[in-house]
Amino acid sequence: MNNVFEFQVKMTNGQLKELSEYQGKPLLIVNTASKCGLTPQFKGLQELYRKYNDRGLEILGFPCDQFNNQEFDNIEETTQFCQLNYGVTFPIFAKIDVNGGNAHPLFTFLKDQKKGLLSKNIKWNFTKFLVDPNGKVVERYAPTTEPIKIEIDLRKLLS
Repeated sequence: MNNVFEFQVKMTNGQLKELSEYQGKPLLIVNTASKCGLTPQFKGLQELYRKYNDRGLEILGFPCDQFNNQEFDNIEETTQFCQLNYGVTFPIFAKIDVNGGNAHPLFTFLKDQKKGLLSKNIKWNFTKFLVDPNGKVVERYAPTTEPIKIEIDLRKLLS
């Protein structure tokens, strides 16, 4: 695989979605969790989405339960929680693994393209990957990086 747009992901209804549908748009891909200390970042992510979606930005949320089981078992609970508590309107996909033998191929690719500080593994919820309109991973952000701190890099991709 050469870029993000070559992957398929599972939507919450179980159907597959081709990421090629987002070709030509910058993406912010995030592994999320609903019951994490960092969960309030949904508010900042939604704010970026509201501010820049009309200029092409897509934010893709991937619930993950690999870090202290901080995600609901039922994906409907996850999407309702995100919508009711944080007004999330960007796409939330089916729950996935981001590390280990069952890691989704998309996240394996993302980690191979941009390693973390000490290793390529994702250390916690809300690791963020910024992808340019050609599907190239341009930056990886730590879980504690607030979404607003990504805005400068994001605006470079939108200009």
